[in-house]
Amino acid sequence: MNDTTPCILIVDDEPLNIKLLDIVLTKGGYRTISATSGPAARAAALEQSPDLILLDVLMPGEDGYVTCELLKHDPRTSDIPVIFISALTDTSSKVRGLEVGGVDFVSKPFEKAEVLARVKVHLKLRLTYKALIEAQAQRLAQVQDAQQALLVQPGDLPEAGFAVHFEPVLEAGGDFYDVLRVGGASFDYIVADVSGHDLGTSYVTSALKALFSQNCNVVTSPSESLTMINSVLCRILTGGTHITAGFARLNREQRTLHYVNAAHPAPVLLRADGGVETLQATGDLLGVFDSVLFEALSIPVNPGDRLFMYTDGLIEGFGDEKMTREEGLERLTATCAAHRGLPMARAVEAIHAALVPPGAPRGDDTILLALEV
Repeated sequence: MNDTTPCILIVDDEPLNIKLLDIVLTKGGYRTISATSGPAARAAALEQSPDLILLDVLMPGEDGYVTCELLKHDPRTSDIPVIFISALTDTSSKVRGLEVGGVDFVSKPFEKAEVLARVKVHLKLRLTYKALIEAQAQRLAQVQDAQQALLVQPGDLPEAGFAVHFEPVLEAGGDFYDVLRVGGASFDYIVADVSGHDLGTSYVTSALKALFSQNCNVVTSPSESLTMINSVLCRILTGGTHITAGFARLNREQRTLHYVNAAHPAPVLLRADGGVETLQATGDLLGVFDSVLFEALSIPVNPGDRLFMYTDGLIEGFGDEKMTREEGLERLTATCAAHRGLPMARAVEAIHAALVPPGAPRGDDTILLALEV
């Protein structure tokens, strides 16, 4: 076998079960490694990076469900598919296995043909996923000269109900935003900030435009879209370049707002009833780590509620008026609240002008994008 032979981690506290599965898989053309406990399995997954894990449920101490949850919460192992193999055959046990991140469930005593078939299916899915990422990366490598004119304007998509103010600074890395209809009354709103200087601004923004268009749809959650986009960015960004992003999905009929954050400043939610909230969500940078995790927020909203998304140039101060991010966010929140009585487009312009005095020296691009329910 060579290094391209898929490697499968077998996890079971019974050595006989490991031996039986090892024989089946080895004859099927796979490499195997093994572990007899959850902690040992997690250590092996980190060290060996197997292509798939066959995981027993009933083990002393840390059971298979806990092991799977811990694997899925670690960015370094979260994308490894896990198939449970267990004597448990009831529906609730199988459902729980899927809920904690497993992709399949095989009952003991297992049939050799079933194990091989399920392993083959999930390895093919993983290979297809990787191939899709590589194909997107190759297509994006041809993008060179697209300009900021690609950015959508409120008049281009009036149903999305947004307003935006964007002021680029030529010598700084590029900020980016996009608004997309993803199906019916659902719209995606993205604000991103590119750091590093090895790629031209037009290249990065064009790549982001293409990536969000390709990967945002009604059946893919914002977290899943960002994960896919990150996989491509890791292959096309070099020299320390990375991206932060805020990603909001608004379903205008159901009045639900889903928000995920890739290390981006927290947006401000201005409620129609007078309340003000900042949507604090954790998440990893884009384009740095092969495996990333994002905290997803789901928030009910009402007509008249407004969400303000922005890039960090808006909250860091200008000239001699530097401030911390916390101070800048507090100032932004107060300014948004002070202009709640204005129509949204006028409010965006007034808020930006209050935070960025005309003629003040600036070292970064600024974007302020607002959407109204």
